[in-house]
Amino acid sequence: MRGEVMWPRLVASKLLRKTLGSNNFVADFPGNTYSFLDLQTLDLEPVQNPEIILSNHNHDTQKFKVFVSTWNVGGVTPTDDLNIDDLLDTCNISCDIYVLGFQEVVPLRASNVLGSEKKKVSMKWNSLIRKTLNKKSHSRCYKNDNLNEKQHRVTKGKKSNIESSINRPEFRCLISKQMVGIMISVWVRSDLHPFFRNPSVSCIGCGIMGCLGNKGSVSVRFQFHETSFCFICSHLASGGREGDERTRNSNAAEILSRTSFPTVMGPSLDLPKKILDHDRVVLLGDLNYRISLPERDTRLLVNRKDWNTLLENDQLRMELMDGQAFEAWHEGTITFAPTYKYHPSCDEYFLGSKGKKKRAPAWCDRIIWTGEGLKQLLYTRIEARLSDHRPVKAIFSSEVKVSRMKYQSFCLSERFGHRTKTNLDFHSDDDEYSSHSGRLSFHVRNKRTTP
Repeated sequence: MRGEVMWPRLVASKLLRKTLGSNNFVADFPGNTYSFLDLQTLDLEPVQNPEIILSNHNHDTQKFKVFVSTWNVGGVTPTDDLNIDDLLDTCNISCDIYVLGFQEVVPLRASNVLGSEKKKVSMKWNSLIRKTLNKKSHSRCYKNDNLNEKQHRVTKGKKSNIESSINRPEFRCLISKQMVGIMISVWVRSDLHPFFRNPSVSCIGCGIMGCLGNKGSVSVRFQFHETSFCFICSHLASGGREGDERTRNSNAAEILSRTSFPTVMGPSLDLPKKILDHDRVVLLGDLNYRISLPERDTRLLVNRKDWNTLLENDQLRMELMDGQAFEAWHEGTITFAPTYKYHPSCDEYFLGSKGKKKRAPAWCDRIIWTGEGLKQLLYTRIEARLSDHRPVKAIFSSEVKVSRMKYQSFCLSERFGHRTKTNLDFHSDDDEYSSHSGRLSFHVRNKRTTP
């Protein structure tokens, strides 16, 4: 009798619970909601450097690299020694922003869907991400890359500035949020953090009873310099039967319409509330779209590696081309095998077993984007065997609008308790975009005052 009373209470609590607030997330940094445009500035001497590419206008465009990944981990908690080097691959490609999305970080049983969030799981994933992004061995790779890039700039008889630019910056968590099994974690270079502001989250449940969080999305948004970003980590309705794709389309439409971010108050701030009003928008996740072919034909084509024929019958591709759910969205060229469904810890596709349904291979795990200013440089899958899905990652070159004004920051010294007033005049190291371009270097003058 007690159990019969308990479940309705849990359901009612979940349904009536106030929508998660915009500041209810994990981050390394304290809340940063001010705008640099609102801060007083000081007059500085012009920086005499021929490599400054910022114009004399109020704004200019810089390019930054953005890493995005999605991984359905099948309810498996990561061990402390789980290796995700291949996923992040920071020794070969260094990005400025890392966005990692996960689905099923906890098993989707009733106690997890209706109960409180299992925070220890997200803490484990974040700890693993931090350790991998900030490995000392990766700093050596970064150093060697910078030496190769900048060697031609060293003039004979003059001391180069290589030593000051080869130290790989640390990455720190800008925002991390979990809703049941859906989790998203955003990491940024610590030296760029002063230019990120107004991070917030919005969670939408589309699962049980159309509102619980076993399916749905966790969206994050922030402003980087003068450009707004929005990333939507989603887990849409499953099912391989004819017509199930319409439920997924409905989930996507709900997420796009129901997601709303808070209005940011203050002068010079006009941040969008809706997903599609942001400057750069990326949707990632286990979107669960299948291949509209008989299972036998699908498996035969997979064995032949006939990706083109399979993609002609891929439900998401058909929606992107002709449907209404993803009008004006884009996806990069798929050249990799379907990411679902595998035997766990095995490279063989699942053939079905007693008590379990057969699942034909499909590209369930996808990354798509909409709007201008994003150019995809990489779209691939990673051979990690943790679950029945393979993770997918993409790397983008993103245009970012940068203010020409001289930013002013206020830093409080923990050791001496004094405040340092720092004026930052920034420029790019490179005129052309390369693997480490778009990084801002600073000319700093400090004025130390005591409180």
